[in-house]
Amino acid sequence: MKLQGTLHTAMRALCRNPMRALLTTLGIVIGIGAVIAMMEIGQGSSAAIQKSITSMGANNLLVLPGTASSGGVSFGAGSTMTLTPGDYEAIVRDCPAVRCGAPIVRARTQLVYSGRNWVPQSMSGSTPSLLEVQLWKDLAEGECFSERDVLNANRVCLVGQTIARELFQGEDPIGKELRIKNVAFKVIGVLSQKGANMVGMDQDDIVIAPWTSIKFRVSGSSLANTNQSSSAAASSLNTLSQVYPSSQLALYPDKSDTQIADSMLTVRFVNVDQILVSAVSPEEIPAAIQQMTAVLRERHRLQPGEPDDFSIRDMTEMSKVLTSTTKLMTNLLLCVAMISLVVGGVGIMNIMLVSVTERTREIGLRMAVGARGRDILWQFLVEAVVLCMIGGIIGIILGHGGSLLVEALLHWPIATSPTAIVSAVGVSATVGIVFGFYPAWKASRLDPIDALRYE
Repeated sequence: MKLQGTLHTAMRALCRNPMRALLTTLGIVIGIGAVIAMMEIGQGSSAAIQKSITSMGANNLLVLPGTASSGGVSFGAGSTMTLTPGDYEAIVRDCPAVRCGAPIVRARTQLVYSGRNWVPQSMSGSTPSLLEVQLWKDLAEGECFSERDVLNANRVCLVGQTIARELFQGEDPIGKELRIKNVAFKVIGVLSQKGANMVGMDQDDIVIAPWTSIKFRVSGSSLANTNQSSSAAASSLNTLSQVYPSSQLALYPDKSDTQIADSMLTVRFVNVDQILVSAVSPEEIPAAIQQMTAVLRERHRLQPGEPDDFSIRDMTEMSKVLTSTTKLMTNLLLCVAMISLVVGGVGIMNIMLVSVTERTREIGLRMAVGARGRDILWQFLVEAVVLCMIGGIIGIILGHGGSLLVEALLHWPIATSPTAIVSAVGVSATVGIVFGFYPAWKASRLDPIDALRYE
């Protein structure tokens, strides 16, 4: 009841000078409104930047097979095949920090269509989930191949915008057949344009097909970065290919398409070149690495103390860029918020000091009829808090409305933050207490006799 009476007295005092009270709250209105608008616009921009950087692979992890060596010569990462499709399935199934993943079989060969040829920068055999891992937007044309196409090693593929332009030259690629190493593949989809990546490589110069089709119909082996010295040493040997250089050595007859599709032995012992996975968020990358390491070591039956027969690479540089960008925007917003609120708080303090001076006789009269210093302190403190809370609520409404207006007119991304709104209310009350305490304390320290004599 006492607090209710103090609040009633404070509201009556504020209603005596509504224009002054409104102008007093103007600083808080502008400060809180600017903070809310900038927080929503800033969080929207931060989310857009994060999504843009993530689309370039900031959340991606690359699992590579182990390293082979002979005679003291290491052949480099990925020179021995230790990854299988089962490893990919186990990672996606048993690692909570992994959002999705895709096995990859690489190849590099010529594409031929209607007398034109092109060698793409990237030829990947994978699953439909590769588009989700790389955050590729919806296809420009056609549709993606399915898991059934992967299981049956169907001869279908997706092409990038560069290949559609250079190889088909204005023709609609959908339904056309191009030859990949003399194997006819039907184009069922065209990827949306993605442009160059951070190192300038064309991401649209790509062919994606079922990994079983690339593995069993095109490459037949791993496209590993082999040591050139080892290949040079091998070329010095007298082999059958040197006796008949124009022909390829084939010890066994090639299987027909039906035999390849019906043979389960090939699929049983197959391996993949690498596994590309996407973590749930940049913060979950260390947890994802730890979980994948545990799963792969268990599947590969590695004893404690044995070195890993695989390696996991993360996009450290992109993660640092993402973290520093987000931190910079957050610090900038905090600085602007502090400046705005300090300016509004100084305005509150100034007006409250003026109010104390104007109401000196009133304070003296209240003390003469029994009011204590602490009652006077509470009255002026409540007045300051009420002013700041009213200004904060008006500022929240104007700030949110301003951000929606910016989104509608300028098409900037925004993100509504309930946490920022709740924090703004708390900050308003805090500003009222901090900047209203001194005027209230000064009013409570007045001598009643001097106050009554004040003109």
